Amino acid sequence: MVKRLAGKVVLVTGGSSGIGRALARAAAAEGAQVALAGRSAERLEAAAAALETDALPLAADLAKPAEVDRVVAATLQRFGRIDILLPNAGIYIPGEVAEGDPDAWDDMLAINVNSVFRLVRAVLPGMIGQGGGHVLITSSISGHEAIHWEPIYSASKHAIQSFVHGLRRQVAKHNIRVGEIAPGVVLNELWGYTDQAAIEAKVQSREGLRSEDVADAVMFMLTRPANVNIRDLVILPQNQDI
Repeated sequence: MVKRLAGKVVLVTGGSSGIGRALARAAAAEGAQVALAGRSAERLEAAAAALETDALPLAADLAKPAEVDRVVAATLQRFGRIDILLPNAGIYIPGEVAEGDPDAWDDMLAINVNSVFRLVRAVLPGMIGQGGGHVLITSSISGHEAIHWEPIYSASKHAIQSFVHGLRRQVAKHNIRVGEIAPGVVLNELWGYTDQAAIEAKVQSREGLRSEDVADAVMFMLTRPANVNIRDLVILPQNQDI
């Protein structure tokens, strides 16, 4: 079997669970070396140990700028380069604005928006110097629609959409591809799903996606011919009414 990411180094954030863990597994299965960042050292160690590749677990709080820089520096020290950046870490906060907690919103924006900006800034010089790379950010259907039950979260993902669209045009001349994947309901810890039976029931009723479904779509995006850049990919459960 051809390993489509053989020789590539992938940095994925939020790598200890959910979509991030599935991304790390899928990239490793395609032959990439993988660095995984996340808050839980124990869960990261377990996720890295399960990969069929050379993996680097990096416990970090990406809400702190210095931690973002440390994650990128540690990946470069271990592997010498970063070919693919998958900024996936995120916080989800729904609810009424009138009843919301602005401090919690700040925490969410620090992860969902600021850490993404800082990660991209940190890896771009290396990608430019090596003649190319790929940045593929986990967004949300909320980045394409302003969803009324989660307006602050929607705003964070709209910021990502704008960033992706502008960044792509800036770095295209350096052979760097930029895109985002926008899932609907994903049946993982972020949405409160940990029971496999409940997950399978939702999958069978076509009301939710597995984390692995999203990872499969990301692998498709990453492995297109060099002349192809998939900027936006929306992936929804077949029965999600949105």
